[in-house]
Amino acid sequence: MTENIYSVTEVNSFIKDLLEGEPELRNVQVMGEISNFKRYPSGHCYFTLKDAGATLKCVMFRRRADGLRFQPSNGDTVVAVGRIAVYERDGVYQLYTDLLLQQGVGDLMQAYEMLKEKLAQEGLFAEERKQPLPVNPRRVGIITSPAGAAVRDIITVSRRRNPGIKLYLYPVQVQGAGASKEIAAAIRFFNREKLADVLIVGRGGGSIEDLWAFNEETTVRAVAASDIPIVSAVGHETDFTLCDFAADKRAATPSQGAELVVADEAAYRLQVQHNLARLQQLMQTQLQQREQVMKRFTEASVFKDPQRLLVEKAYRMKVQHNLERLQQLLQARLQQSELVLERLTNAEVLKDPQRLFAERSLRVDSAYASLVQRTQEYIKKGEHELALQAARLHGLSPLDVLSRGYSVTQTSDFKVINSTKDVSWGTELVTTVRDGRIVSIVQSVEED
Repeated sequence: MTENIYSVTEVNSFIKDLLEGEPELRNVQVMGEISNFKRYPSGHCYFTLKDAGATLKCVMFRRRADGLRFQPSNGDTVVAVGRIAVYERDGVYQLYTDLLLQQGVGDLMQAYEMLKEKLAQEGLFAEERKQPLPVNPRRVGIITSPAGAAVRDIITVSRRRNPGIKLYLYPVQVQGAGASKEIAAAIRFFNREKLADVLIVGRGGGSIEDLWAFNEETTVRAVAASDIPIVSAVGHETDFTLCDFAADKRAATPSQGAELVVADEAAYRLQVQHNLARLQQLMQTQLQQREQVMKRFTEASVFKDPQRLLVEKAYRMKVQHNLERLQQLLQARLQQSELVLERLTNAEVLKDPQRLFAERSLRVDSAYASLVQRTQEYIKKGEHELALQAARLHGLSPLDVLSRGYSVTQTSDFKVINSTKDVSWGTELVTTVRDGRIVSIVQSVEED
């Protein structure tokens, strides 16, 4: 018997799981008359829906209740949209209400859901077909009522972000009979005439009936078929129309639609200034690095004493040339000796090898001695020529000229003086002699 006994909590939990597992009860629409309606300081609303045969407890939490477009009162006939669940503590089931609509709106919601499902199956709401908005459009088309607050908000925000933006308004009705056809015609007009880079389609907030033109199939299909990117800016943040799903971008309000479309000129200017400052910094760094490289080059010995480098290079080239010539001569002499040796080995005189060896040894010794002598003479000749070349270079050196009693006179900025016209009274002179410099001041100038 005890196997079939459950606690109250277990029973309520079991019933809760049954109800919450039923798909039909997750999004249900219930029509009835409001009674016992009460809004608590917390913002939560509690009420009962009733008809002639039954009652149903309902709760609407503050987050949902803040979006109510009317003040519910006892006796109002409404459609409550939400989910059925169990409040375990009290063991009662109730309707957790997400949306509360006045009488007659229930049919519109049903039509809304049916058309939404139909168009979604056709792919009109697919993300892959949506176009990116242009980064910096020059022309913006506005499709809305010319008398509403929405157009003023769009113009104000657009002009503030970019005073030079071109705005084209196509005035249309945004509610009532024929509004959907006017909105669709405006979209087709902008596409046909190619007057805008991007379109803002929208209006201010309102009830579901007020916004219905943006839920009609004609409007939604025109938005989806537009070759020009469209921003849907309909109603307030809590309002969602089918145009929002079909558009390339949804804005919560008309003002936000302008912010999404029109580039902020001031922000662009700041970005350009930032990039310019970074570029200047990079250029300054590059210049400093190049200056350091140039400084290292100018401080190298090759620039400080180029004459010494030339003398050393000429000496090394001469020595290298002499060594190469010596190697060539030695190689030629060895090849000749090998040929002579080969002919001797084939001669009949080799029948007396001892005599041949003695003769050839004498000839080889004589040849080697001659080679050594000629090599020494050639090296001496090369050294003599090298000394002559060094003497010539030394004779051309300005330092050698100075050592013979001559001097070079320059101004203080190192300009060589060639004429009396290059100086005047008081000019500071720097005279370079063999062992230093003499600084003097011109007292007088005499021309020949």
